[in-house]
Amino acid sequence: MAWYADHGITTERVLSDNGSAYRSRTWHDTCTSLGITPKKTRPYRPQTNGKVERFHRTLADGWAYARFYASNQERNSALAPWLHFYNHCESPGGWSGIGHVRVGVGRSGSGRDSYNH
Repeated sequence: MAWYADHGITTERVLSDNGSAYRSRTWHDTCTSLGITPKKTRPYRPQTNGKVERFHRTLADGWAYARFYASNQERNSALAPWLHFYNHCESPGGWSGIGHVRVGVGRSGSGRDSYNH
């Protein structure tokens, strides 16, 4: 939460599925202590969670299974550069060099950053 606060982003609600972790007392107490209202998707309604499901698919296609990794350590090492590329370089509607983060917080940007930096 500190990272979001440092960037001027406040969290009012968190939408999650109905997994056991999100039904726990710890989850509820943590959200309450942070002033966040926990919300749950309707059971058996994956359309509600479409954005996160799409991100998981993009993550699998763009990073996890995009190429052969010799080890899990190698795959894990490739995650941070891929997340940087996804968040700062690739835009939601296609390549623009703006990135999901800047679009999400209403910032504009320019330039083409490379996946590997």
